[in-house]
Amino acid sequence: MLVYRSASMLHFHKLSPPPKLLLSRLKHSCSYISSSPLSSLSSPTSSLRIRLFWLNQSSRRGNRFSTAAAAALSDKVGNDTFFADEGVSWASLGLSDRLCRAISNARIERPSLVQAACIPSILSGKDVVVAAETGSGKTHTYLVPLIDKLCNPLDHPKESDSDQGLVPSHRLSLVLCPNVLLCEQVVRMASYLCDDNGEPLLKVTAVCGRQGWPVDQPDIVVSTPAALLNYIDPKKQRKLNFVRGVKYVVFDEADMLLCGSFQNQVIRLINMLRFDEKQLSQLSKSAADSPREFFSEDDKPQNESTFEENEDFEDDNEAEDLEEGGEAGSISRKDWRRVRKDYVRSKQYIFVAATLPVNGKKTAGALLKHMFPDANWISGNYLHRHNPRLQQRWVEVTVDTQVDKLIDAVNQGSRSGVDVSRTMIFANTVDAVEAVAKILERAGTECYRYHKDTSLEERAKTLVDFREKGGIFVCTDAAARGVDVPNVSHVIQADFATSAVDFLHRIGRTARAGQYGLVTSLYTESNRNLVDAIRQAKKLGQPVESAFSRKRSFRNKLKKRGSSEVRDASANEMVRV
Repeated sequence: MLVYRSASMLHFHKLSPPPKLLLSRLKHSCSYISSSPLSSLSSPTSSLRIRLFWLNQSSRRGNRFSTAAAAALSDKVGNDTFFADEGVSWASLGLSDRLCRAISNARIERPSLVQAACIPSILSGKDVVVAAETGSGKTHTYLVPLIDKLCNPLDHPKESDSDQGLVPSHRLSLVLCPNVLLCEQVVRMASYLCDDNGEPLLKVTAVCGRQGWPVDQPDIVVSTPAALLNYIDPKKQRKLNFVRGVKYVVFDEADMLLCGSFQNQVIRLINMLRFDEKQLSQLSKSAADSPREFFSEDDKPQNESTFEENEDFEDDNEAEDLEEGGEAGSISRKDWRRVRKDYVRSKQYIFVAATLPVNGKKTAGALLKHMFPDANWISGNYLHRHNPRLQQRWVEVTVDTQVDKLIDAVNQGSRSGVDVSRTMIFANTVDAVEAVAKILERAGTECYRYHKDTSLEERAKTLVDFREKGGIFVCTDAAARGVDVPNVSHVIQADFATSAVDFLHRIGRTARAGQYGLVTSLYTESNRNLVDAIRQAKKLGQPVESAFSRKRSFRNKLKKRGSSEVRDASANEMVRV
């Protein structure tokens, strides 16, 4: 829905008595992780009722695209749509006793289905793409096995480097996130995994925002692409040392990182890391035994994609930097263009996303298929689909009724019957957030504001207060992705989402980690066809994007149907995208 004449309407609208919202402070009897839905993680074994489907898809060069999909469980009474079977334990997934104790200390008792499906693949050392619905426990899905590997390197002999002496003894795990708040959230979740003495198992640090590189050498670095490049770019030797020390690389919110403003930075980092792998492969003993296997005049196929051409160009640039670092002198730029794609791997890449479109050459999923054709793909039960634990209400509004309907929806959330009520209200722009907040405040309802025009410190404090005290949280889509707030019982769309991606991330703020939730979507006549299409997709059990033309990109499917009709409306009557 769009917020029409919100300020002026308040003078003509009779408001109902102010709702009494429950804003009592949450009494913490356990850690944030134990109260978070993400505290329930899981993994697959023979006793787990997950079916792994390996879909072999031939590429132009004969490689197979391997996909592991966690099939949805039946809806019979007693079956859980979030947790793994009770017989599945952390130890049964192959984790060490020390880490299992740390998970127990964090009061994370059971793994989730997604965690059960992913952890064995990550422990195996293969590249993994995790595409699973919001609230399925993806952060711990990659943190738990990576911490286990870093704590127990000898337990994973398959990943020992053949080029000993070339790789630094200290191994690093790098986690890339799109924003500072998500970086800090990942650090917080990793730090909750502590030894019996209460100390974190590993040193985890965020390098982003105003935080520089730590004095003590960390085990896990969590950073944004821009912040990381700003640190390693100034000095080539620093770049070489860092890139060579990185053993595991995670791309959290991968669909966002591989598209838009992040794409160039992320692809540059990927090329930098892969070039280092190729260098180590060339310099290893196995390469020395058969050097001709790595070079060929006709190596590059005629039908190479644009990305591969860009990759070669980036590799040449990185070759110059790394050669000047002193360890790549045996590989020249001219020869490097002819290096084969096949080489001894020394790093592991993990991509994690709640929305991962694959249709279209420029989508994140299609890019990953091309860049990492042998990666294991693991899909959640409800990726891009309706979560059965989520109830959705659809309310059509007009200029005259929208304020009443909004307040009614807010009041419904305050009557949820829980000690601490949490409601998130989404609007499409900063102006719309401010308009909604003013409507609620004049109706006697206090609320938090969260959008790009507030400072980073204000946003961080707002999140903490909302987690602890509950209340009404009015925000833009800046809070729709990656930000984990436990026990959000109600999500309201005051403005209807402008894309399928935004829609899925918004409704994913509730009904997380096996809990139940409610979404109330206010929409206008201009959005009616769009809403009908989404409701039909839910009824048929189809992904959201299947309701729209395949010729349109994932991000534009909702935008085309919904926003095109809105553009004709007068800018003087509404606050819109």
